Amino acid sequence: MTENQDRLSKLLIFTVLIVALFSKTASAQALNSTTNFWDNVRFGGGFGLGFGNDTFNASISPNAIYQVNNQLAIGSGLNLNYSKFRDSKLVAYGASVLSYYSILPSIQLSAEFEQLRINRKFELDGANIEDNYWNPALFLGIGYANRNITFGVRYDVLYKENKSIYSNAFMPFVRVYF
Repeated sequence: MTENQDRLSKLLIFTVLIVALFSKTASAQALNSTTNFWDNVRFGGGFGLGFGNDTFNASISPNAIYQVNNQLAIGSGLNLNYSKFRDSKLVAYGASVLSYYSILPSIQLSAEFEQLRINRKFELDGANIEDNYWNPALFLGIGYANRNITFGVRYDVLYKENKSIYSNAFMPFVRVYF
């Protein structure tokens, strides 16, 4: 087993334990609740645009979360990213599963597993290269939450510099949900 596979196995076990821990709370609340499922669903996500010398980047990532209780939310999202730099192009698309846990009303922890299909074309040493592959990311984050907006930073524990579409394992974020 490689080091990355071992690390991924440990992270998956940790994630399963966290879900199991919170599932008892969620099940008890669901049994005692008479609210409609859709009353606890919130929609949001993010988008981005970037322009520069011979560069363009656009991304969109809609998400939906289910507010299990005042502390825990779970959900999923879609991701689409397009980048062009001179003659190089990148298209990345995929999905993610996410969870948010508020340890205090204004402090939110997050875990998000993202799986992206990456298609890129670029020139390297005079040769045209096409590269198509799947890339997983597991983001662990912390943020300051105020009503529907959360500001924070997240870290991709599976980050690989030569495969990730992100320039760094650390990323600031802003989340908005309605």
